[in-house]
Amino acid sequence: MLSTLWPFRQKKNLKKTEHSFGSSVEKSYTPIDKLVLGMYVVELDRPWLESPFLFQGFEVRTPAQLQAVKNLCAYVYIDTTKTRKIVQTAGISGNSANTSLSKITDLKNTVPPKRLGSFEREITKAEKAYTATDTLINDFMKQAAQGKSIDGWLAKKAVSDCVNAVLQSPDTLLWLIRLKEKDEHTARHSLNVSVLSIVLGRHLDVPDTALVNLGLCGMLHDIGKMRVPYKLIVKQDRLEGEELKIMQSHTTLGYELLKSSDNIDSCVCETALTHHERLYGTGYPRQLKQASISDFTKIVSIASVYDSLTNGRPHQPGKTHLEATHMMTKMVGAKLDRELLIKFIESLGVYPPGCIVQMTSGALAIVVEVNDRMKLRPKIILLRDEEGKPTPEHLVDLAQMTTDRNGNVYAIKNVVNPEQWHINPKQYYSPGFIEKGFSMKKMVRR
Repeated sequence: MLSTLWPFRQKKNLKKTEHSFGSSVEKSYTPIDKLVLGMYVVELDRPWLESPFLFQGFEVRTPAQLQAVKNLCAYVYIDTTKTRKIVQTAGISGNSANTSLSKITDLKNTVPPKRLGSFEREITKAEKAYTATDTLINDFMKQAAQGKSIDGWLAKKAVSDCVNAVLQSPDTLLWLIRLKEKDEHTARHSLNVSVLSIVLGRHLDVPDTALVNLGLCGMLHDIGKMRVPYKLIVKQDRLEGEELKIMQSHTTLGYELLKSSDNIDSCVCETALTHHERLYGTGYPRQLKQASISDFTKIVSIASVYDSLTNGRPHQPGKTHLEATHMMTKMVGAKLDRELLIKFIESLGVYPPGCIVQMTSGALAIVVEVNDRMKLRPKIILLRDEEGKPTPEHLVDLAQMTTDRNGNVYAIKNVVNPEQWHINPKQYYSPGFIEKGFSMKKMVRR
């Protein structure tokens, strides 16, 4: 049995961690559609100063007050010790979560909701949600490696913020997961899969409360790897024999760890256990077939494969969006669900944020924001001119039929591999780059 452990692992036994909110307050995460009269609200999904409510903490006493909260928030936190009415307060709890998409959305006829905000306005808030969730995931990884359970309440809060960011402008988090550098592969992968799963869920018009659970499934699907010897995680060669068995045990280990944790829904535990099952029954640990695998697990599997292909691994460069999706179409049937994969590709668009494209003029640009009505004409920031020389970064909205210096309308020719052009897309991850690109657009307008 291999004994090499993760650098921060200390204990092997699973322990439940108790989270205290103080002796007189017991907070409970509550999706807005679960809020009812009699509940005592102690925290909103935004600062109190951004709300019309005068007091920080109040009982919901009238239908008008209830509707006012619902109009403003996607979720709140209530104090169960002050709630007068006996109600279900755990949000999405126990076995109540529905992971069958056919029961919560019309998969074939679904219409994605409209974006509530724009990339320019939402990128700063999205980055705060991303950074906070990134930090939390790393903490969870360390806790799992030490044999400690996961704080489901904190996980739900972080994922709720990501869900809100995706509902406002999905391109912001897609930009961040594509361009922001990360050090630890498993943590980066978990965050990316969470975001990609939420993006697909939004495209399917999945209710907000279910989106939170879907995001949690993505965030924690690989948590069991923290109970596997670290040297197996980073090993470049193919795993075989005993090593392979140990690696495959991460699904069961993750399931057991999450089952021992508080406020973790059963569907999150199930996804950790089944995300390596395959539609033809060739996966592990139970060789389940398509009908026995939940839709949430199928979504997480698609997101996981896409992230692995596009972000790559150490010493293994990532694929372009088009290369990755082409490879994934060959996995339909055996590994990936056909209809969900089609919807996933639709949700990202032809040119997703962060990809490098070549214009028909020869200029190079990076895609910033997808145009829902004109998929082939997103917003871009030019990086190099027609002669391949660096150019002052400025944003171009291709939907406005903007012309280049030769009087020709800008149009995308194809997606390119940035390495072939000696471009590192991650160098463009910075608020300054975005601000400069948008400010140059405003200067051009003047």
